[in-house]
Amino acid sequence: MSEKILVRGATIEGGRTADILIEGDAIADVGTGLSAAGARTIDADGLVAIRGLVDLHTHLREPGYEASETVLTGTQAAASGGYTAVFAMPNTHPVADTAGVVEQELALGEAAGYATVQPIGAVTVGQKGERLAELGAMADSRARVRVFSDDGFCVFDPLIMRRALEYVKAFGGVVAQHAQDPRLTEGAQMNEGVVSAELGLAGWPAVAEESIIARDVLLAEHVGSRLHVCHLSTAGSVDLIRWAKKRGIAVTAEVTPHHLLLTDETARGYDARYKVNPPLRTAEDVLAVREGLADGTIDIVATDHAPHPAEAKSAEWAAAANGMVGLESALRVVHETMVEDGPFGWDDVARVMSSEPARIGSLAGHGLAIEPGAPAELTLYDPAAREEFTAADLRGRSVNSPYLGRALPGSVRHTIHRGRQTLVDGRLADPQEVAS
Repeated sequence: MSEKILVRGATIEGGRTADILIEGDAIADVGTGLSAAGARTIDADGLVAIRGLVDLHTHLREPGYEASETVLTGTQAAASGGYTAVFAMPNTHPVADTAGVVEQELALGEAAGYATVQPIGAVTVGQKGERLAELGAMADSRARVRVFSDDGFCVFDPLIMRRALEYVKAFGGVVAQHAQDPRLTEGAQMNEGVVSAELGLAGWPAVAEESIIARDVLLAEHVGSRLHVCHLSTAGSVDLIRWAKKRGIAVTAEVTPHHLLLTDETARGYDARYKVNPPLRTAEDVLAVREGLADGTIDIVATDHAPHPAEAKSAEWAAAANGMVGLESALRVVHETMVEDGPFGWDDVARVMSSEPARIGSLAGHGLAIEPGAPAELTLYDPAAREEFTAADLRGRSVNSPYLGRALPGSVRHTIHRGRQTLVDGRLADPQEVAS
């Protein structure tokens, strides 16, 4: 007999209070005064029920870099943050540029059970930017890859970028571009501006991002294909995406939680937890990306969860690795920046953190409204909580979070994936129960 879960008295995205009855892997009913014999009951009074979060930009590191993260630990981090699905970037070893590697990642996610793992395929062989990878084979594989990216590296050659856009158009795919001109960022250490000049660190100019976006939206228009811009970070980039959308170009864009909250002022302490690619920008850029997310120019929030071993981030700034972990903290940061300090309601949060990422990535069974017949993918969140973010909140293998010691609003209390609780009152469910 399938398990039943009765979520009692939750506030559902748009504001109404209701019970949610889950039977097996689907939502059986939504209403008031529901009951079900033998159901496991979750008291959701004061909690917001959001459709399960979907991250379009996660680095799970496996295969090859298991010292940083594994598919199991990465999806445990995801469940702790309210995520029920993550798209795994291809910068593994070997690179996910063949059908065999993406199918391996898919199988690892299925075995772990904490979240759906949808592989992203590399655009070029080995992410070297020299020739296209096996895009068609990955698309036709059991993993059904629809998102392709060389994230960590820009597809810099315009001819290869054009060919990639042409190729993925045939099966409804999308190229997710890491917009960074490599020549303009040689030796760059942080955002180019007042702070970099004062610290004597090589600057990373905004135009390095903006010039690639300008080129690529024009290529996407010429080809008639879909383009997705990863981790947009500057005011100029927002303006370019806004222009492209008004022109009717099929472009979408993401912003990370850290670019919604943090600025280049954090570099003054030379703490490499704040070293990231693209770099943290100015307060004016933060305001611009918040406004872009609010008005729909930026489509989604994606974490760019990038775990690293402690030694990779404890080095001096110039030698330290770029990247931050973000799955466990993303919803809380969006709560602070866009709900507490901004125009968002919880329906907006669900749109930019669940339904739109699933749509952009062509991921079936996720991001759907909380209604009878929908897959049971849910996040139950306590918006009234406010606690210091500590290492105990991190459930992955790495601890390179920029929020350690910072008070953040909210708390993810329960995550339900395929009708099973992966997070129970803030604690990870037993792996055997999740994978059974």
